[in-house]
Amino acid sequence: MSIAVIIAGIFTGALLGVFGSGGSIVTLPALLYLLNVEPKAAIAMSLGIVAITAAITALQHWRQGNVNLKITAVFGLFGVIGTYAGARLGIITPVVIQLGLFALVMYIAAWKMFKPSTSHKSLGAAACADGFCDELDYRDIAVHGIAVGILTGLVGVGGGFMIVPALVLLSGLPMKKAVGTSLGIVSLKSMAGFVGYAGAIAIDYSLMGMFTLVAIVGSLAGSQLAHRLPAELLKKGFAGFLLLVASYILIKQIF
Repeated sequence: MSIAVIIAGIFTGALLGVFGSGGSIVTLPALLYLLNVEPKAAIAMSLGIVAITAAITALQHWRQGNVNLKITAVFGLFGVIGTYAGARLGIITPVVIQLGLFALVMYIAAWKMFKPSTSHKSLGAAACADGFCDELDYRDIAVHGIAVGILTGLVGVGGGFMIVPALVLLSGLPMKKAVGTSLGIVSLKSMAGFVGYAGAIAIDYSLMGMFTLVAIVGSLAGSQLAHRLPAELLKKGFAGFLLLVASYILIKQIF
């Protein structure tokens, strides 16, 4: 197992464990530029790695009572539909468009993370006090699930950095529940995307397996780390990393 796999895998897992998002944003560039995996195969493998890692991390959060299963089911179901469609579209989409969209998504995510956290009072917050949210309009959650899912499948992004804010605003979930619920949704959508690519793209399952094992270790450590470090410090550091990686991808595409 190479040093690059170990470093990238730990970083991938740690981001998932701490933020409930960001795994693919590390995994895809690592597979592309550190491990020299062909772009479409890298997108497919990134989805598979994040799917397995997020599922195991979500289980840990569920044991702590931080996963809303009803929202996971609704968002996840429609997210799976969108992700599979996006993956099929990704097979025929030029790589330059896929990577360009990927960089754009990272810039947007960085901008959101640089913004200071604010406390949101959702209309559904009272209904979600017990973790259930029965008064929500699940049609909005379903539409958002499809939209994020399509992006997930097309560019290999799990979409957690878009799901977490949506869960806080749409459902009034506390941040910890939003992170745990996001992991469950990301796992479902990423697996759907991986299945969409499987069979049509050559995948190095040995490399994918090694990367996933290291990422799982990183995710479990990240879950513990989240309780010890200031959230704003972590967010701003991650945002800076996103800007660097997105810029690197664009420069590689131009030159």
